[in-house]
Amino acid sequence: MNHPHPDLPYPSKLAKNTLRIVALGGLGEIGRNMTVFEYEGRLLIVDVGVLFPEESQPGIDLILPDFSYIAERLGDVEAVVLTHGHEDHIGALPYLLREHADIKVVGSKLTLAFANAKLKERRITSPLIEVQAGQTMSFGPFNLEFVAVNHSIPDALAIAIKTPAGNVLATGDFKMDQLPLDGRITDLATFARLGVEGIDLFMVDSTNADVPGFTTSERDIMPTLDRIFNQTKRRVIVASFASHVHRIQQILMIAEKHNRKVAFVGRSMVRNMKLAEDLGYLTVPAGLVVDSKNIEEYGDRIVLICTGSQGEPLAALSRMANGDHQIQVGKGDTVVLASSLIPGNENPVFRVINELVRFGAEVIHKGNAMVHVSGHAAAGELLYCYNIVKPKHVMPIHGEWRHLRANAELAIKTGVPREKTIVVDNGIVIDMHDGYVDVAGAVPVGFVYVDGQSIGEITESSLKDRRILGEEGFISVVVVIDSQSGKIVAGPDIHARGFTEDQAMFDEVKVHIEKAMAKAVAGGINGTHQLSQVVRRTIGSWVGEHHRRKPMIVPVVIEV
Repeated sequence: MNHPHPDLPYPSKLAKNTLRIVALGGLGEIGRNMTVFEYEGRLLIVDVGVLFPEESQPGIDLILPDFSYIAERLGDVEAVVLTHGHEDHIGALPYLLREHADIKVVGSKLTLAFANAKLKERRITSPLIEVQAGQTMSFGPFNLEFVAVNHSIPDALAIAIKTPAGNVLATGDFKMDQLPLDGRITDLATFARLGVEGIDLFMVDSTNADVPGFTTSERDIMPTLDRIFNQTKRRVIVASFASHVHRIQQILMIAEKHNRKVAFVGRSMVRNMKLAEDLGYLTVPAGLVVDSKNIEEYGDRIVLICTGSQGEPLAALSRMANGDHQIQVGKGDTVVLASSLIPGNENPVFRVINELVRFGAEVIHKGNAMVHVSGHAAAGELLYCYNIVKPKHVMPIHGEWRHLRANAELAIKTGVPREKTIVVDNGIVIDMHDGYVDVAGAVPVGFVYVDGQSIGEITESSLKDRRILGEEGFISVVVVIDSQSGKIVAGPDIHARGFTEDQAMFDEVKVHIEKAMAKAVAGGINGTHQLSQVVRRTIGSWVGEHHRRKPMIVPVVIEV
């Protein structure tokens, strides 16, 4: 568990008429979005998302927010409010609710459908409260107003949180597409009204704050998709997030135009698109979608929509790239990666691209064609929002540090005083009283790793061991000594994995080990633990000096 700022104390007891705000994830990173609001002893949580692991975290499936700050107070939670249905905002919900299933879950229709599907998989039943844009609702001391925002998934909401201590507007993820596929634009009129009423703290999506201008409209990728479909002689395989309903809608429209059938591949893709269709968010022409088991019947006139745009090892596209999927990619196929590249996923994605190209496919991605537009507001849109809302304080959220800083600078340009732009890390405690905001301390937060059935048991030390094993290899040394004299009676036997196959190479160091142990015994060292450390130091120095490597070394000294 990390303490984000050891120089900051643990916050004192919350004063009366004060709103406390603590981000447990989502600051300085893309993912794990979770913010806790506290007023008069009651808690409100906005979003409970996951972060996807990087290559430096081998074996890890997901990374959760650190719930320890509220672990003993789950009974004080009035509700969990979900801004939209992306994994980095809802993915950790089952892990929170398994600790306290009675917590109310609040969100729009599609968001709750995606969230509830996750809960059902884990046999969790929680009270679900569906809300719509324009609606107001109170949960304990928190009066909430839900505001429509446009994003890369339907039904996204910004949340206005009103308390006697002050008013907060949290955008969630948003952009200002003026021609969205579903006609649902970001409700700037309500942003403006809330600004007139007074927004004391504006918590703003930062992901594209360092991108100038305005984000391209979703509709603008249609000509590129049309050209790809027209030029592809065999199959088109599209990889996308399983929640990107707008992108999937465009693929369906283009497929129908080019007289191609469509099959969804991957459990989450099939499930989410069925939910979206049933709820009216996805329009599927009759007879267009076929079962992926029957794709051979349609030959080359098929479009496969699958998961795996981020190079996830178990996703359908990665398995196709590895050649261990029932769908074999080959010459004449076109693969479209219709998504952004999440920071940290570059190597897995490029590995998938290379393998698909090796099989003969043409791979189209954001780097070589306009097949993706972002779901996040660029600098021009953010400036527009600051000028409309005219907030007293600004707290950039949802982004790496470069995004948070860039967002703060935009706010300052529009007239927000620099001292009232709050760029903080996860765990920093912000208190608001009478509309004024101040840093009140910090609470310990860290990464909680999910590894198979293990949750929170893997530590940074465990990951360091995994990295050493993967990068440097493993050496074990077994020595048997006489319990009376301390002399070696067998060994040293040296075994290596991931280091070298040449056992003769260790003959030199065996002599060093024997001399070092003899010298240690002569000096009065005879305990097996102490002698094992002598062995570790000896072979470690030899390997470092002669081979420039730092493998994991496991010495075993046995007395007989």
